[in-house]
Amino acid sequence: MPQPTVTPLYTPDRNSIEQSLLKRYMNWLFVKKGLYFRDYDDLWDWSVTDLEHFWESIWQFFDVQSHTPYHQVVFRPSKQDMIGVSWFSEATLNYAEHIFRHRTPHRPAILFSSELQPTVQSLSWDALEQQVAAMATYLRNQQINAGDRVVAVLPNGPEAIVAFLATNAIGAVWSSCSPDFGTSSIVDRFQQIEPKILIVADGYSYNGRRIDKTDTARELRDELPTLQHVIWIPYLDAHSQLEGTISWRDVLNTPVPDGLTFEPVPFEHPIWVLYSSGTTGKPKAITHSVGGCLLEHLKALGLHQDVRPGERYFWYSTTGWMMWNYALGSMLVGSTLVLYDGAAGYPTLNVLWKLADEAKVTHFGGGAAYYLACLRAGLKPADMAKLTHLRTIGSTGSPLPPEGFRWIYESIKSKVWLISLSGGTDVCSGFVGGNPLLPVYEGEIQCRLLGCKVEAFDEKAKPVRGELGEMVILEPMPSMPVFFWNDPGNERYRKSYFEEYPGIWRHGDYIRITERNGIIIYGRSDATLNRDGVRIGTSEIYSAVESIPEIMDSLVVGLEQPGGKYFMPLFVVLKDGVTLTSELTTRIKDTLRKQFSPRHVPDAVYAIADIPYTISGKKLETPIKKILSGMDVSLATSKDTLRNPTALAHFVNFTR
Repeated sequence: MPQPTVTPLYTPDRNSIEQSLLKRYMNWLFVKKGLYFRDYDDLWDWSVTDLEHFWESIWQFFDVQSHTPYHQVVFRPSKQDMIGVSWFSEATLNYAEHIFRHRTPHRPAILFSSELQPTVQSLSWDALEQQVAAMATYLRNQQINAGDRVVAVLPNGPEAIVAFLATNAIGAVWSSCSPDFGTSSIVDRFQQIEPKILIVADGYSYNGRRIDKTDTARELRDELPTLQHVIWIPYLDAHSQLEGTISWRDVLNTPVPDGLTFEPVPFEHPIWVLYSSGTTGKPKAITHSVGGCLLEHLKALGLHQDVRPGERYFWYSTTGWMMWNYALGSMLVGSTLVLYDGAAGYPTLNVLWKLADEAKVTHFGGGAAYYLACLRAGLKPADMAKLTHLRTIGSTGSPLPPEGFRWIYESIKSKVWLISLSGGTDVCSGFVGGNPLLPVYEGEIQCRLLGCKVEAFDEKAKPVRGELGEMVILEPMPSMPVFFWNDPGNERYRKSYFEEYPGIWRHGDYIRITERNGIIIYGRSDATLNRDGVRIGTSEIYSAVESIPEIMDSLVVGLEQPGGKYFMPLFVVLKDGVTLTSELTTRIKDTLRKQFSPRHVPDAVYAIADIPYTISGKKLETPIKKILSGMDVSLATSKDTLRNPTALAHFVNFTR
């Protein structure tokens, strides 16, 4: 297995280290707590062995405001179980209240643009407060109380942020879907949580197309019997209005007699419901806590991404991906949130880099697939944008291969800090990610995050170093789900994470922890290839194959055959004008053999028109494996959750 280069692509200078919030936190621990740590590894060891004092220090360092004092930091009824762990008992707080601690007239709260409005617009803190207060008052007037559910199908604009903050301010529970979700997919999600309020836009724009969602809004109203009111946002047409709904304008004109007030709720009160990808079966309604997400986002965005007051934070996302919720958390540490709604490649792949330049973005984030698309298109953002303010580039969604790392440093900015992170909807944050104190090595995530006891398990459930292992988390975290909605006895919750190793969270990724305690992710363990008893991460295959100039994209699966045989086909998307010749097939196989091993060489190579992706940008490896093994496509995946469902047709035909 090839090792990453030993020469760092980036090393923080002394000034950057000393000014970082993580260094200030370590100094604070020494002064206030008498705790001295030689380096990050020492600090991490403490954070995962003394959970009580570590998480209490995060609370104190970030000055978390509770309306009532907590009595106990952590209570774990059983050492053998992470479900049922409680945090900061008796504390009552509010997530939105902590965001508004940073209101100031000197900088905008939100900057935003879209396909429909390319020029960057701003929303001041005064305007944000006024709109949130009006909507919170409207919700209270409709007898929406703490614990009631408010759901939304909205583009990624300031309206969605206002709606969440108002929902959270009154203690209600938020849940959102992107308007590009199919109607049945939205119904499958929202029906489970019985919402009282639906906020919906008349449509959205993507790739230059205006897509009307009026019929979807009508269907949702019919399919969600618990709805009491529907709020209508005229996104495409300023004069549109669905019969029987209240207009967004009227909501924002609600008189506010008492200003913006916040409902304090218990630490473990639900903040939002996120959903598993739903590739098989009904999506799991993953419910997070107000306090857990507050602490986790302060830690992850403050200490590990070094987001500071007055900086500008952007992550390309939709309202249906957990990165929307995570990016919103940047406001907890005083940043201006930058939003974009539309396709990342319209009218060109430069659109987001132009936004970064115009909005003076400090922290730029996107999916690994976006950076690889820029790489394959030969894009050099440095040639068209100064990116003077850009300090960090974040990548997540799927593993960023070494060539993605190199492209960022060669084509964007040589002195930028690349933060590759991995976590999930399950914790609405990362387990592994950035570190302002450490160098960046090609293809390698910098560290395991504080408070995240991540290990790689071998087949005997023993921690290993320097070799492929199953990613597990050995200690509870406050941002782990409080429960799954409508999951009696936590049956689905337990089955999702704790079935393989009782009492230990199995995340479903194959990783390698390097000698530097960095992390390399090799893809989902349920899609991992197993040849002659040797496990192979699919990301290795993609890294090699997609470096070949003629190839745009690829997907590989391993199929168990009768008699213990194993068939490993590779599917490739070729660039325009290229055909899959025997010479190209041989070159693909030789590349894999030379870069990795004979086990990495596919049994056959097939050219296809498109690779299916989820809306959040993940290749559909496991469902394709099921389809190729004979499972009906309707059982293997939900087309509503796919970015390009027509791409399934080739695999269905292939099985025939």
